Amino acid sequence: MGRGFGGEVAEFYGRYRRGYPSAVVDALVEAFGLGRDDVVLDLGCGTGQLTLPVAERVRTVVGMDPEPDMLARGRQAGREQGRANVCWLLGADTDLPAFGALVGERTLGAVTIGQALHWMDHGAVFGAAAPLVRRGGGVAVIANGAPLWLQETAWSRALREVLERWLARSLTHTCGTDTASQQRYAAALSAAGFTVREMAIEYTDRIDLDQLLGGVYSAFSVEQLPTPDQRQLLADQVRQALHPHDRFTEQVRVRLLLGTVS
Repeated sequence: MGRGFGGEVAEFYGRYRRGYPSAVVDALVEAFGLGRDDVVLDLGCGTGQLTLPVAERVRTVVGMDPEPDMLARGRQAGREQGRANVCWLLGADTDLPAFGALVGERTLGAVTIGQALHWMDHGAVFGAAAPLVRRGGGVAVIANGAPLWLQETAWSRALREVLERWLARSLTHTCGTDTASQQRYAAALSAAGFTVREMAIEYTDRIDLDQLLGGVYSAFSVEQLPTPDQRQLLADQVRQALHPHDRFTEQVRVRLLLGTVS
């Protein structure tokens, strides 16, 4: 919904943002032959939803994000998990060439981009990443399911109606999870010299109303985030719209674009 994921937004993001099933990490390891000698860059890492599980399988992960509060929350989560092989780096996609000059060519096992590419110039990212990845490694673009308010369920449609009234605008942005965006990313990966394949991992999740609202707040910018009093008002409107249900089923489809360096 917006940029500027600092302050309380980062807290909501760390606590409520959807994580990644282990099958996603398994797919990355298999696709790129990742192992204990590899370094992975997780670009647009947020609070580490993908960074930390990948770190369990490789030597080091560099989590890069332009929001300091996101990195602080990710670092805290890493400490809580006893994960000491992650470097949290302040930087945006536009810093990728400078990062490449630092680490050198063919030094990365992979560059992962989990639910963040819609904020970036994807063509420039793929071009800058191509010389950094070793042969057999690659770039993974991971779309972590449709936004909560754009799913094909009655509760999602009701949630969208409430949010559109609250924000006084239509909510149609798919955050790169739609087929057209995926096709555009795949074409750009191919143009950058990667061999591209696609796969999807589907699973069912159950969330309660607190998790639903927390997920919504994690998508607000700092400027859009309601005050505590306003949150109660919004929560009451969502609760009324979804009554009598207080638990909701998500059919999550994680889409992976895997671009390999030959």
